Amino acid sequence: MMQSKNHNNQPGVLPNFCHLGTSLRVIIAVEAGAIFAALAGATGLQDGFLVFSEWSALIQPALLITLLALCLASPLARRLNYMGGMTVFFSVGTAMPAIAAALFTWLLPDAELLSPTRTLAFSALASITLTGYFYLRGKALSPAVTEARLQALQARIRPHFLFNSLNAVLSLVRSDPRRAEHALEDLSELFRALMRENRDLVPLQDELYLTKAYLGLEQLRLGDRLSVDWHIDKMPSDALIPPLVIQPLVENAVYHGIEPHREPGQISLNIYRSGDTVHIVIRNPYAESGSHHAGNKLALGNIRERLALHFDLDATLKSELMGAVYQVHISLPYTRAPKHRNPVAPARRG
Repeated sequence: MMQSKNHNNQPGVLPNFCHLGTSLRVIIAVEAGAIFAALAGATGLQDGFLVFSEWSALIQPALLITLLALCLASPLARRLNYMGGMTVFFSVGTAMPAIAAALFTWLLPDAELLSPTRTLAFSALASITLTGYFYLRGKALSPAVTEARLQALQARIRPHFLFNSLNAVLSLVRSDPRRAEHALEDLSELFRALMRENRDLVPLQDELYLTKAYLGLEQLRLGDRLSVDWHIDKMPSDALIPPLVIQPLVENAVYHGIEPHREPGQISLNIYRSGDTVHIVIRNPYAESGSHHAGNKLALGNIRERLALHFDLDATLKSELMGAVYQVHISLPYTRAPKHRNPVAPARRG
């Protein structure tokens, strides 16, 4: 969920009704309210569920129309302050169901339908309840809380990456001091990027530079044992993703898929856009190693949590074993980076 730049003037984060997670919460809340109202006014349980089924057949089309209208109203709401944006959402959420009920009454005059007046009262009550819920949820996802959670999550990644990188450099100090010097320059560039305040989403190109620099260090250490197959011709460089997502997965691919084997192995990265979704697919050889797999699950859980923090249910991470190949597939909404932003300078090569 994107945050407004003017954090101080907003008591919370505006809900994004174009996101699947937000829409599902609204649908569940409205259906729960409808079944409660049906049971409260019924003479028995069976009668209540019968009334609810009749109402639901009318509520669902009206609700879908309302969610579509809320999604279309999102650009206008985000140009306003928090209270102005929530007022837009409240007005649309209250008016659209009543308009839909009036339309149904006109199209089906002989059917027993909810009157526009009762629908307006119900939608107003639902809008008030949901406005309060999204206000409290927005406060929970406020910039200060989000930053603290992200920093805590990233702290779990940095030491692991640092130790692996230093080991790669130390392996070259005696055998090839010149290459070790260039590797330290790469490491310096990497940590200059890592030590930034990584609370915001970053362009995909920045993360790719970080990943390439890391793999350069690992290839110095592993030599011909590690090869990388890049498929990035269709990569949307300006797409926004959480920081430190691809590099830790590639690091895991080296640790779990390359290091346990003595023979050469290949890591494949396929990054592309399909419609409004960005796909990141990482494959590596699979080796049976119980101690390694425990750490892999921790890293995957870490990344899942950060994807959910930014994109709710709209982002997914799936991992699966495909014969002798282990695959991780991330899909997330395509959101463009600001055009004025410059990517992180790529690490220098020796």
